[in-house]
Amino acid sequence: MKSSGVSKALVIGGSLGGLFAATALRAIGWQVDIYERSPAALDSRGGGIVLQADVLHHFRYAGIHPAGALGVRSHDRLYLDRTGSVVHKEPMPQTQTSWNALYSSLLSAFPAEHYHRGKTLVDLTQNEHRVTAMFADGSAAEGDLLIGADGAGSSVRSVVLPGAAPAYSGYVVWRGLVDEQQLPDFAKTQLYEDFVFQQDPESLMLEYMVPGVSGSVKPGERRFNWLWYLKAAPGPELDAVLTDNNGRRRSHSIPPGTLAAGQEAYIREMAEQLVNPAFRELIRQTRDIFVQAILDFQVPQMVFGRVLLTGDAAFVPRPHTAGSTAKAARNALSLAQTIDDSGDLDHALLAWQQQQLAEGRRMGDWGVSMGNRIMGIAQA
Repeated sequence: MKSSGVSKALVIGGSLGGLFAATALRAIGWQVDIYERSPAALDSRGGGIVLQADVLHHFRYAGIHPAGALGVRSHDRLYLDRTGSVVHKEPMPQTQTSWNALYSSLLSAFPAEHYHRGKTLVDLTQNEHRVTAMFADGSAAEGDLLIGADGAGSSVRSVVLPGAAPAYSGYVVWRGLVDEQQLPDFAKTQLYEDFVFQQDPESLMLEYMVPGVSGSVKPGERRFNWLWYLKAAPGPELDAVLTDNNGRRRSHSIPPGTLAAGQEAYIREMAEQLVNPAFRELIRQTRDIFVQAILDFQVPQMVFGRVLLTGDAAFVPRPHTAGSTAKAARNALSLAQTIDDSGDLDHALLAWQQQQLAEGRRMGDWGVSMGNRIMGIAQA
């Protein structure tokens, strides 16, 4: 750091985005505390993630050294029809990881005494140089910077941009994970270590392998991760999809283990009718199917005095970009580098905002165009 003394950041949100921001700032000498609303340890959220270079750059910058390989390498891209016949194949090596693998690596690199659970932000105040966060339990914290890294339903954003919220795209993604050993041989052979698709009108299903629950990438200990994009009309149809097994209408996702029985029966019956035999077997073998509404959101600004929005709190890109996690890592790494290169924090924040806004808008627009084309949605 070029400024004297130890600067302090408050990070709201303890998932990947928050941990990216916290570990990057610690790498330049900042004191950082994370405040996560969930009282319990986060676990098994998000499923599979395509491992992008931005994540690896962040790990190197923050001095994070995972115990083993972070992901599973795929070799070819295969496109199957409903019978399971290969209609297209091309070499396209890439690596896929999982939410669990990244989260455990980031969390292990962050001091446990500075990670605070059960902290729900209710308000914040700031002056020219300091910002104070107030939490639902009556506690408060003060720092030089407050970073809203609390996802698409950001509490921080609701304070600095009241009324701003993501818009529904018109379709959802159904998801699941299957242990490698659990899949029958015929399906395993067709899907093994490849990125596999089935594209139909207004529907896209895909699969790739990810590390096991423990983070293992050893053959036999990994998982098959699948996603199925299907339309759900806003109103009663979407409400039904997003109402959990306790009758609660969730904002944008149903976590594993909470899918309503009627919706589970619906997606399993759809699979029996519409997908190829290997994909059908994937869904049959999935114990906990979960679902997420596909959302669009872009902020007009990311810096509000000493308060910042990063990751999905600022931009929610379509998952077809495979860029949401990479974007959060890039936001964090760029923030730390820009601050470290500048002697003036406020100047650094504005410079960071200018670059990240432009990148966020490009990714968002690209994702909307690609997703609407895939799902047969007319461009507005």
